[in-house]
Amino acid sequence: MLKGFRDFMMRGNVIDMAVGVVIGAAFTGVVTGFVSAFLTPLVGVVVGAAGDFSTYKFGVAGVTFPYGQFLNVLIAFVMTAAVLYFCVVLPVTKATARYMPKQPKAPKRPCPECLTEIPQAARRCAACTAHVEPVVIGAQR
Repeated sequence: MLKGFRDFMMRGNVIDMAVGVVIGAAFTGVVTGFVSAFLTPLVGVVVGAAGDFSTYKFGVAGVTFPYGQFLNVLIAFVMTAAVLYFCVVLPVTKATARYMPKQPKAPKRPCPECLTEIPQAARRCAACTAHVEPVVIGAQR
């Protein structure tokens, strides 16, 4: 029983996932701190408030609706998403496209028997196992 658990814990993907969760939690703290320390007060300056909308509320028939708390959470969410997109997703996407370009896909053709797409150089269809003549790339007619 313990050997199976040890083997499970020593798999590479479990360790990688654990490290990713810990780094993600730390990164969440950094982004939340940046949004609350810089961006939320900046929104407050732009709209003429102190940056804290938690005191905003209205009442109807003796019931109080504290919509300011929702505004704080909504602004934090939108800013956090923007920071993550513009500071993490966009640069990583551009770096991936620049340093690891996609390999061109092999040209394909339909299988004459089942019409499944197969590589041009294939000698047998993977779907129906029919023998097919390979197409020589760059051959003259």
